[in-house]
Amino acid sequence: MGAPPVPRHFVREHADGDRLGAAYRSFVQAAEAGQAASGHHNRNYVVPLPENLARLVGREPGTAVTVRIRRSDALPVVIRTWRDEAAILRAIRGVLPNVPECLVKGDGFAIHSYVEGVPLSSVCGNSKPVDTLLIGALTGLLAQMAQVRRTALPALPDAWPANLTDSQGFLRTLAHLADRQIRQPNWSVFGGLFAALGIPEDALLRMAERVPAMSRRPYSLLHADLHRDNVIISYGAPDPLICVDWELATYGDPLHDLATHLVRMQYPLHQWDEVIHAWAQAMQRIRPAAVNGLGKDLDRYLAFERAQSVYPDVMRAARSLEESFTQKRLDEATAEVRRALEAAAAPLRLASVPSEREIERALFRWLASRGDNGISGGDWISRAFDWRQDRRVHEHGAFPVSAVREALRAEGAAPAGRVFKGTAHLNTVVCVPGVNFPVVVRRKLPGVCRRERSFLSEHAVLRAIESTNGKVAAPKVLALGESYPNDTFAIHTYVGPHDVDRPPNHPVHGLLPHEADGLVDQLCALTEVDYTAVDPTAGEGGFFSWLREQLVTIVAGLPKESRQLARLLGLPDAIRLKQILSRHQVSDRKPTLLHGDLNPWNLVRRDDSLALTIIDWEMALVGDPLYDLVRHMHLTPTRPEIRSRMFSRWERRLSSEYTVDWRTDWRVYRWMEVVRSAYVDLDRLVTGAGLDAPNVRRAVDSYAMTLAAATASLGLPVRQTANPYLARALA
Repeated sequence: MGAPPVPRHFVREHADGDRLGAAYRSFVQAAEAGQAASGHHNRNYVVPLPENLARLVGREPGTAVTVRIRRSDALPVVIRTWRDEAAILRAIRGVLPNVPECLVKGDGFAIHSYVEGVPLSSVCGNSKPVDTLLIGALTGLLAQMAQVRRTALPALPDAWPANLTDSQGFLRTLAHLADRQIRQPNWSVFGGLFAALGIPEDALLRMAERVPAMSRRPYSLLHADLHRDNVIISYGAPDPLICVDWELATYGDPLHDLATHLVRMQYPLHQWDEVIHAWAQAMQRIRPAAVNGLGKDLDRYLAFERAQSVYPDVMRAARSLEESFTQKRLDEATAEVRRALEAAAAPLRLASVPSEREIERALFRWLASRGDNGISGGDWISRAFDWRQDRRVHEHGAFPVSAVREALRAEGAAPAGRVFKGTAHLNTVVCVPGVNFPVVVRRKLPGVCRRERSFLSEHAVLRAIESTNGKVAAPKVLALGESYPNDTFAIHTYVGPHDVDRPPNHPVHGLLPHEADGLVDQLCALTEVDYTAVDPTAGEGGFFSWLREQLVTIVAGLPKESRQLARLLGLPDAIRLKQILSRHQVSDRKPTLLHGDLNPWNLVRRDDSLALTIIDWEMALVGDPLYDLVRHMHLTPTRPEIRSRMFSRWERRLSSEYTVDWRTDWRVYRWMEVVRSAYVDLDRLVTGAGLDAPNVRRAVDSYAMTLAAATASLGLPVRQTANPYLARALA
């Protein structure tokens, strides 16, 4: 006689019972001693059933089964609609009869019937072309899933769209679920790494907001993870292809299943059209309405697949370094992250993709923050915290050299809210044990090309400012050096809120009256700084002529593409610009130390009489004090009454040698800054440089107005371009 049938209620009751539960757990523990086929979420062991359990599950002794054990170390990197894979398998057996059957389900494990055959990946590896007959069979499987009745499946979560043909609503739901189930659970560990790579915290939520109207398609069961490892080629079953691993199955727009299949199967690009056509033909036979809007809407799901994949791809690459750290593995992880970022850049609207050097350094800092933690890789941990001190900055009394190593350790583990990426620097706020104030680890981004040059050493400027005894609110430089791999850094005092998890408050909409007063007072106090300590060659006079030459040099040095577009828009080339600029002169004023880039994001609000702390002194220079004030007004929204207030206070507080003829000369500086922005912002639009910095983003978003103001101030007519769409695009 054959084995007795298994009652429907058997699985859960007996897996959790005391005596039989212990028997199952012993069986599972014995299975773990064998060799596993490990996936991202489970370890799968193929073992024969012992006699004492075989009859309980309605199988002959020695029958092969698959023991699936949930990986305790698995990252939450997938979207799950249902938690009970057994219920999904029961629902689909009538339509796809050869899928595995869940025989026993316990705490952290399940025993499935074994599907005999070989994974498609074993005979046709990733990126290899797939035979036409196989493509037809695979797309046929996807279409067959539409025949599974909704009522047979588990209940849908409350977040699901009420209308089960709402494709737009389904894609929005997917984006929200990806944020909730993938990004959020991992953000405390990986958020700082993502911030360093330029992925904002709300990237998926913004993507959800941008989902356009889509054609309606009837929802159906979706496998949602049909790749070569999850397709078994059977040895002789009635169905030659069998889908396994249904734990990520969902219910929604069938185009989503096609998109995930296309990407995760890693078809060669030349086969994509063939796969899409085969899927459409198969769906036409079973559910014709599922093909509605295929040509337009498939790209939406492909974009989502690439966008959400950046999170697991980056996290797995980072985690792989914990398993084994070598330079080769670091290079491989860097390349994997680069590929993921390039794929996600367009759908997530990332401002730019970091260079490989930047990615490598971000990964290494993240790994270093994890400590040795059993990581193999020789002496890597000593290299992680080795640093070479730059002797130009001596040990600070409040921050001993020993604290630098702790700051570097904390840097890679900083949460995303403490990581700030600017046009040229990555700034990370950390708290160091034994130091009673937070600090900022400040690193130059590799490969950044700034058209506006830096002339003075920031650390020397900050040390000189300390001599004003608090009249100028600026960070203090605590350390300067280089860490592995050839990554220079500076450590400054942090000047943001006392609660370091709150972001700094910048006057992005303009200064309040007391803030305008505070900034003017600090600019006046800069006249007390001995600038010869930071620029021994600085002399009086000639600043405006030098500034003109710098602007002409910037324009002459723009890449070919930027110069071509500038000419097309009516901006003069470097030679013609020099001729126009030479018509203007300003009076000489006594020079002083200038900040050089007083945009609102370089000003941090504070609660005392100084009102603002001035940060990021990399663009500091020595020159006309009027220029710093006017450039600030150009870079910051400034109401006329605030402008008048600032000029009036500035004139009152400085002697005439600093302010002579300012009433006529300030307009010349303002005109020059408008012209400068016309070239620099256009180059940023063309090259994409620095677009993830908020001050740059705001500048390029208003470029049409900048261009109009610049051409008018140069006395040039607005050129009618040969391409009528260019002006509309800029607007």
